[in-house]
Amino acid sequence: MHDIAYLEFSATDHGSVVDYFTRSFGFTEAAFCEEPHRSSTLLRQGDVRIVVTSGPATETYLAAHGDGVSDVAFFCTDIPAALERAEAAGARRLGPTMLSGFGDVRHTLVQRSPETDANTGYPDDRAWVASAARPGPATEGFIRELDHLAILVPHGTLQDTVHFYENGFDLKQYSSEYVEVGAQAMDSIVVRSGSGKVTFTIIEPDATRQTGQVDGFLSRNAGAGVQHPAFLVDDVVGAVRRFRERGVRFLSTPDAYYQALTERVGHLQETIEDLRDTNVLADRDEWGYLLQLFTESPYERNTLFFELIQRHGAQGFGAGNIKALYESVERERGSGA
Repeated sequence: MHDIAYLEFSATDHGSVVDYFTRSFGFTEAAFCEEPHRSSTLLRQGDVRIVVTSGPATETYLAAHGDGVSDVAFFCTDIPAALERAEAAGARRLGPTMLSGFGDVRHTLVQRSPETDANTGYPDDRAWVASAARPGPATEGFIRELDHLAILVPHGTLQDTVHFYENGFDLKQYSSEYVEVGAQAMDSIVVRSGSGKVTFTIIEPDATRQTGQVDGFLSRNAGAGVQHPAFLVDDVVGAVRRFRERGVRFLSTPDAYYQALTERVGHLQETIEDLRDTNVLADRDEWGYLLQLFTESPYERNTLFFELIQRHGAQGFGAGNIKALYESVERERGSGA
């Protein structure tokens, strides 16, 4: 698996989802198709492709899970061999080039060769019509590529899910971490393709501890699913300010978090004032540091949301921020703030 060809979103309200990505996040509409059983719009920014689909073909998924990522499509060079390998690992064939994945999320395989140009990668099972060329909004150009996908799975299924992607899709274990947050805890394993372009952070709750946000997602989503795609940006502070102006709602960060930030992560190129103003979080590992911020979920079930991430050498995913945020909330409670 070379790369993620596209993410397909099943949408209850097609127009509002397309508008959210284009008006707020700066994606450009590249193509569309209208069929009796579905309508799809292809959106692009940087190396990220998103397909928004609605209509009768999406009703089963939407009834079970609500709006969300229903297909994570992979570029690969040998589709027959990839299908055979995945089926041998337990994947079910759902179509000529489509396989089952985690939960009800599927994987469509898209052909890629050295001659493939940057404009290919459309799902080839629909009759696409190129959209009229239009200048992109002022936000276009902040998002470069898809950094990773955070995937939540029920307790007791983490290892089986990891083995499925190792054996069926040739993803390799990259790192693992057990995170405790007060009385809650979660276990995670990161798997990644040899190209480094496909990264899944797979997380399960620890059922022996108090229920938390992972359990909440799994309940509202009725099972495993993509909790959030993380978009890589070069300037997260600037991106947050621009996206915020265009209506994206981000999570807030307690002021106490920034009081301890320099002590926890050391020197940063960015000022604490800019990070506090935008609610951006920072974390450091042995390779460097990263900056990140999460949106609120724009969907009725409060499941799927989005992350912006900027890397200054760091190769992790900000696990230190989970504990730091919890501790900062506790400090504010203790001080009566």
